[in-house]
Amino acid sequence: METNMGTFRAAVNYFRPIQSKCLLIVVKRSTIIIFVCQVILLAVRIVNLRHERSSAVSPPCRALRCNYTACEHGYQVHPPRPPAAQSSRHIRSEYTSINHSAVKKKIKKRIMAASRATVVALVCALALATADIHNPLSDAFINLINSKQNTWRAGRNFPLLTPFTHLRKLVGVLRDEHLAKLPKVTHDAELIASLPENFDPRDKWPDCPTLNEIRDQGSCGSCWAFGAVEAMTDRYCTYSNGTQHFHFSAEDLLSCCPICGLGCNGGIPTLAWEYWKHFGLVSGGSYNSSQGCRPYEIAPCEHHVPGNRMPCNGDSKTPKCQKSCEAGYNVDYHKDKHYAKHVFSVSSNEDHIRAELFKNGPVEGAFTVYSDLLNYKNGVYKHTIGDALGGHAIKILGWGVENGNKYWLIANSWNSDWGDNGFFKILRGEDHCGIESSIVAGEPLIV
Repeated sequence: METNMGTFRAAVNYFRPIQSKCLLIVVKRSTIIIFVCQVILLAVRIVNLRHERSSAVSPPCRALRCNYTACEHGYQVHPPRPPAAQSSRHIRSEYTSINHSAVKKKIKKRIMAASRATVVALVCALALATADIHNPLSDAFINLINSKQNTWRAGRNFPLLTPFTHLRKLVGVLRDEHLAKLPKVTHDAELIASLPENFDPRDKWPDCPTLNEIRDQGSCGSCWAFGAVEAMTDRYCTYSNGTQHFHFSAEDLLSCCPICGLGCNGGIPTLAWEYWKHFGLVSGGSYNSSQGCRPYEIAPCEHHVPGNRMPCNGDSKTPKCQKSCEAGYNVDYHKDKHYAKHVFSVSSNEDHIRAELFKNGPVEGAFTVYSDLLNYKNGVYKHTIGDALGGHAIKILGWGVENGNKYWLIANSWNSDWGDNGFFKILRGEDHCGIESSIVAGEPLIV
């Protein structure tokens, strides 16, 4: 016990300096492209204006090399008197030749200017079209996903103008260097051999209603806390075979764990489970639910299709730690705490993860989210196109096979109006996006 506490205190000292780091500011490519195009078009217009001004000087004046300043200011300019030997017909022919040459030059310059403007317009149109394809919320991006594969379907989950700061806040897992320090669990071959092809824990433990629950982290990078307390809550029920229930508070873990990371700016799943073991967590439900000691304080926002919630802006701050229960809850904060008996990691081998889920219930996992996942609707997700947004923590609860594709069944924390009623399936058995590399779980101390 002393050794574990010493490790935990060392982790506290290690992560304190990280809390002073700032978030990176992300600028959309399309905004930059539009700005560059505007600058180019302005430059072309300036060049055209200069050509027009130059063309305003009368051709005879230019041809006869008179004073340009005088011509431009409207002074009367007299061409030199022709020699006596020149006839008036010869003079008219000379002026006619001069006029034709000047007109040809003027037409040529206008054609060149028009060509430049056309080229710039085409380049800008192509650039904007490319930017639209790279915008992860655009219809063009969604259509491109669906055209490149047929294992899952993409569709609109977020309004087109959703702030990119909010999308960044949806993923909040920091680099975890402590996973390797946890005891690693493996399971015997006999259990693995008996596992079914498809498994849904809601069928095995029908008296555990939280297996159906989808929570909402709001505009806060608290997925690391949500994935943890969701699995803890389910395990408190599954370990008691459906006879005991306790709804662990995401608020308490998010706001009161000083070494778990940066609160709404990201955290570390391993340390969230260690905190549960050593310091305990109180009960708490969703925002405005009045459930338990510390309900979630951050309101859900309309981070999906238009609805009746407040719009998301991505600027939610980490709530202040409150070591007291809300009014109306008749249990003392410290007496409401529930603990883990022990916590552990699970082997990244697919069979051992399945055995853990089947025997003990859901676990917390973490993986890299790419921008195409934002548009998931149904099917077995496999990364197709798009940039990495960051690490994301979720609850893994089951597995199966769909149209020949093996998958993990996962509960997300982006509300039930995202994806397949809040759930999604991801490719199983290939450590896709790192989904099988960071499995954490624990055994609750049932009281």
